[in-house]
Amino acid sequence: MNILSLASHQLRHAADLVDKIEKLKSELAAVVGSSVATEVPKFKRKLSDAGRLAIAAAQKARWSKVKSIAKPTRRKMNAAARAKIAAAARKRWAKAKAAGKKSL
Repeated sequence: MNILSLASHQLRHAADLVDKIEKLKSELAAVVGSSVATEVPKFKRKLSDAGRLAIAAAQKARWSKVKSIAKPTRRKMNAAARAKIAAAARKRWAKAKAAGKKSL
């Protein structure tokens, strides 16, 4: 049954029943003692210092591995090749200017 489809008096009755159940649980715990737990205790896990240091060391190792991969260096053009390209560009521009163009 969907809780949204209940009428207000039905919701009130359900809330009363829940209150009665909680009251009965607490009474039972008082009579029997601490053997009946009303709630399950939640334990928070704590990481030891050694564990934390091991995790930190592993992460540092991963980062150093990533950063140690050298990026490839760009190849440099020798002076003769650069002069050849520059001469070809000057020749192209001279031809374009002779034709009266302002752009290639």
